Amino acid sequence: MQDGGQAPHDGTWQPARTPPGGTSWRLLESTRLNDRTDPSTKIIYTRPVFPAGIRNLSGRQIKVAGWMMPLENGARQKHFVLLGYPPGCPFHLHALPNQFIEVYSSVPIRMDEVNPIIISGTLELTGQDESGVFYRLRNARPA
Repeated sequence: MQDGGQAPHDGTWQPARTPPGGTSWRLLESTRLNDRTDPSTKIIYTRPVFPAGIRNLSGRQIKVAGWMMPLENGARQKHFVLLGYPPGCPFHLHALPNQFIEVYSSVPIRMDEVNPIIISGTLELTGQDESGVFYRLRNARPA
């Protein structure tokens, strides 16, 4: 399904459209995955290798579109994951670390797991702790 940290770009699986003045998922996906396997547990850990175009966005306000995956109970969410691609299954996250953003919103956002949403917030680059989260949006709100 995915090859080399990239989603297939053959028309079968498309990222959310880039909003005017927004950041594209193609740019976010340009972050390379640096994987290692723990020899004792066989768990794969990943660190990001951010290209210059991504590093230049660190700490800056960006706007991005995607699909909401809630992390809280309720019809409004302040902490959720924004997926670059439509979710394939509610029980399994198919996204690579360069295909989603952990979002902390300053205002509750109406949950919509079907339609893409557009949000803005301050981009934080993470992942050096091998947590599997490369991107975080702070003080996010609907754009």
